[in-house]
Amino acid sequence: MIYAGAIIAILFILLTGYLLMKQINPQAVLITTGLMMLIVALLLGTGVPGVNDTTGSVVFDLFKIIKETLTNNLTKVGLMIMTIGGYVAYMKQIKASDALVYVAMKPLGIFHKYPYVLAAMVIPIGQLLFVCTPSAAGLGLLLVASIYPVLVSLGVSRLSALSVIAFCTIFDMGPGSANTATAAELVGLDNMTYFIEYQLPLAVAITVFLMIVSYFTNRYFDKKDMQAGKIVSEVKCAAELKVDVPLIYALLPVLPLILLVVFSRYVTLTDTPIELDTTTAMFVSLFIALFFEYLRKRSIRDVFDSIQYFWNGMGGVFSSVVTLIASAEIFSKGLINLGFIEALVEGCTHLGLSGVGIAILMTIVIFGAAMLMGSGNASFFSFGPLVPDIALKVGVSGVKMILPMQLAASMGRAVSPIAGVVIAIAEVAGVSPMDLAKRNAIPLSASLFFMIIWHYIF
Repeated sequence: MIYAGAIIAILFILLTGYLLMKQINPQAVLITTGLMMLIVALLLGTGVPGVNDTTGSVVFDLFKIIKETLTNNLTKVGLMIMTIGGYVAYMKQIKASDALVYVAMKPLGIFHKYPYVLAAMVIPIGQLLFVCTPSAAGLGLLLVASIYPVLVSLGVSRLSALSVIAFCTIFDMGPGSANTATAAELVGLDNMTYFIEYQLPLAVAITVFLMIVSYFTNRYFDKKDMQAGKIVSEVKCAAELKVDVPLIYALLPVLPLILLVVFSRYVTLTDTPIELDTTTAMFVSLFIALFFEYLRKRSIRDVFDSIQYFWNGMGGVFSSVVTLIASAEIFSKGLINLGFIEALVEGCTHLGLSGVGIAILMTIVIFGAAMLMGSGNASFFSFGPLVPDIALKVGVSGVKMILPMQLAASMGRAVSPIAGVVIAIAEVAGVSPMDLAKRNAIPLSASLFFMIIWHYIF
């Protein structure tokens, strides 16, 4: 019955892909196909809709899933994404983004002829920040507010700029990562040992490879799109830029990142550690920006009226990003309840391959599962617990097997058009999530196979 459910799930995946390619409203498509899969799972007996407090009717429980999914997203990642979206909108309104571009263009002007070199250099810097702020969507939006306008002004296309920002979030690593904690526990290591001795060396090698591949692929596709008239260069030079706000405003777009790094578990400034979460950092930054605006305008009314752009930005992100993330989660629940992931797991364990062969196959499968579900955590948590037993049976080190699987899960997320980080940064920048996922596909697929070869051969 599990395999029957998996076959039906594949048909739904194909149907969903077809409808999305036809540019039908993605929220409606994902919610509808997700609910249909939950209904089929209920009829097949492979899964029942899971709600916290049942209504007493299975039919109504199906629709309560929508309510609970939206509620969970709003109270967790949704509020964070909305505040970042509101802050980005406010930065544009008060022209702080223009000030940042103006200030950054002078030292970075040397990259006018080599903008894709700078874009590639963003990847390792962003990955270091991701260790300190382990929220893919959160960091992605913060980078959209800060580095994105600089890259675009230097001549990188919107898609290429968003692509390298997404690459900053492809490794769920560091002591603050849930995937790292789970993987380390499964193989009997502490978080720091797993991170320093195993994750970091492999991630560095993959990052260097990814920087090279992204440089050539982004440059190639931008040139191709420009020749086809699909994109228009937005390159600017310092002489063209005119800023009518104080240059200190350039600090505001990057202020949340500074606060998150300075007030984190990795930096100790006082005897009592101070640790800020992303949403709190956004509100602190907002009120600092409001203070700057008051000093400039000397009008409480104008400053207080301007905060409406922040709320409008939050509302816009809710309607476009948060609802899409919640819809994708319902679609993911449909896949899981139909037994799609369980069938993949069973198929991998019954192929009779060698230990390394099984490890490689599971790494590729988990990458694909993350693409389909839009979640690195969901795919890794489905496969990870199997590793200790499989590794023991086939005579492969547990950490050697689980490490590429864990990294592949977060890599696959950046190739998914329904992943939170892809949706968030694409929608805020006015780019199609599907186009961004396509742009990421070649570099990350190549990096996946590089990781497998490097890890198991070298």
